[in-house]
Amino acid sequence: MQKGLKYYKFSDINISETTSKKNKSTKKETNESEICYQITANLELNEEIVENLKRKNGRFILATNRLEKSQFSSDDILIKYKAQQAPERSFGFLKDPLFFADSVFLKSPERIETMAMLMGLCLMVYSIGQRELRKRLNEAKTGLKNQLGKLTNRPTYRWIFQCFQEIHWHVLWGVKQIINLTEERMLTLRFFPHSCQKYYILSG
Repeated sequence: MQKGLKYYKFSDINISETTSKKNKSTKKETNESEICYQITANLELNEEIVENLKRKNGRFILATNRLEKSQFSSDDILIKYKAQQAPERSFGFLKDPLFFADSVFLKSPERIETMAMLMGLCLMVYSIGQRELRKRLNEAKTGLKNQLGKLTNRPTYRWIFQCFQEIHWHVLWGVKQIINLTEERMLTLRFFPHSCQKYYILSG
């Protein structure tokens, strides 16, 4: 049992000997007895292992060219570093198979730089749109349904794009029509700008 524990250990282990009567059958009782052993122990945190892990994983180096401690303290550096996690997670869409980034072949470094710039601009527009949508939802104190059908005030733009798939625009006998624009999709469009609503013929 001790080998199966990672951060805990047993202490104050005691083994006590007891006797109990044997029951050879359910109908008869005998005076014969057998020796039994009972183990008691306390489970406690293994401080040595925890401290070793803290020394190993609890510290890391952050480098900066801002050397004025009075203007940019170590705490400020850590806050700035942690704030980078949001944009770094956003760049994960470049690795998404749906983005087809691996199918683009560019011959020159200049074209690679141009493509990287365009991807960065797309990510900026994506992030701004997602932030504005979440801001409007918070102001309205409501949310939109996520993939599990539960309301959330922090939907991703990628999920919104998926919700708006299979919407088609047709002109039938000179009349503009939007097909598959359900009530739920129309509710979502309420939190988008008028220019976007106009695209779906919801705003003049």
